Amino acid sequence: MLISFSTLLLFGCLTGVTTVLFGFGGGFVTVPVVYGVLSVTARPGADAMHVAVATSAAVMVVNAGAATLTQWRQGRLRRAYVWPLAAFIALGATAGSFAATLVGGTALRLLFAAYLLVTITDCLLRKGFLSVAHRTPPESLGRGTITLGGTGIGLVAAGLGVGGSVMTVPLLRRRGLPMAEATAMANPLSVPVAVAGTLVYALAPTAHAATGHLGYVDLGAGAALLLGSLPTIALARRITGRVPDRVHSTAYVTLLVVVLIVMLAMGV
Repeated sequence: MLISFSTLLLFGCLTGVTTVLFGFGGGFVTVPVVYGVLSVTARPGADAMHVAVATSAAVMVVNAGAATLTQWRQGRLRRAYVWPLAAFIALGATAGSFAATLVGGTALRLLFAAYLLVTITDCLLRKGFLSVAHRTPPESLGRGTITLGGTGIGLVAAGLGVGGSVMTVPLLRRRGLPMAEATAMANPLSVPVAVAGTLVYALAPTAHAATGHLGYVDLGAGAALLLGSLPTIALARRITGRVPDRVHSTAYVTLLVVVLIVMLAMGV
């Protein structure tokens, strides 16, 4: 149990860094970590992936909220790119979370890995992510992107326990935003995904009753992750904006590759 707590605490620190630098909110780190811990401790089984996704969403509520406040104070948020996109993301997130409770754990793991693979491929092969010609002002979001795109982002992000940053960051990059601003905007756009997902997973009738759980949400694992992430968010905000744009975008894709390898190594 001590090893599990230490592992979660350590990766919670990493989650804090990725939340500020990449707008992840923690999902791409916490899902594999929580799933791995549950698979080798006292609670393995078909629900491990659902618990990992649900716990990730709960952690993301706090992480993304704290990072949003930090980014707002530093003046990196642009209202036109946050609202009303966030409202449609919330709508899709509610549906996506509910759908995920009906999907088997193996299928959910495969979907998570496939999502990562598609995203990595898109970032590497399609122009406009690794390097972008910054436009002044950047392009605005179209109505179709806000409505249908926002709903789709929420649907996929909440279903897989990620904040949607892997869709919102490339989207904003291709509108001409620098990496620091695109990742900053991912935090407030992750909040509706996290809140909707947490509520659905916490109240899901398909969740088995277990000590220390609220529905599918593992409260102990979530607390350990937050103990590591919150202090790190406060420290990581000091280096945001100092990372060169090309290095920032390359590191973003590299982290996704590492997470995909870890998931495959765990038997996805």
